[in-house]
Amino acid sequence: MNINTPKSDSGRQDGAEMKPEVFLPEDYRPAEDEPFMNERQLEYFRRKLQSWKEELLEQSAETLEGLQDSARNVPDLADRASEETDRALELRTRDRQRKLVAKIDSAIRRIDNGEYGYCEMTGEPISLKRLDARPIATMTLEAQEKHERRERVHRDD
Repeated sequence: MNINTPKSDSGRQDGAEMKPEVFLPEDYRPAEDEPFMNERQLEYFRRKLQSWKEELLEQSAETLEGLQDSARNVPDLADRASEETDRALELRTRDRQRKLVAKIDSAIRRIDNGEYGYCEMTGEPISLKRLDARPIATMTLEAQEKHERRERVHRDD
């Protein structure tokens, strides 16, 4: 996943304000000793999210092509059942990817709004390690665990 591909806003004629491009060294990783969610960190996560989204969209396009290619009439019942099972699995995977792309878009909007990196429950900063591992995270690990415990209790009722 290449996260250092710069964005290009060249040629814009709509009068929209262009943000200066933030330089990120090839080996840049957000560090605890720099200001939290500074321009470099935000740009790092924006690029990481955008790259992840592009990767998912490419996989989705490949899945669609594969499904269209496999849409053939198979006379053997066992083969047909196997193909239908594979097709259902592909569609479920594609649906999960679609939901993930929506979460990625939401994370990019939070970067634009200045809300990225902060827990939606507590307002506390989410650890850089957690964000690097799961850039769509919206809660600190503690808040997420508490949320999941509450969900389990209500689900078991």
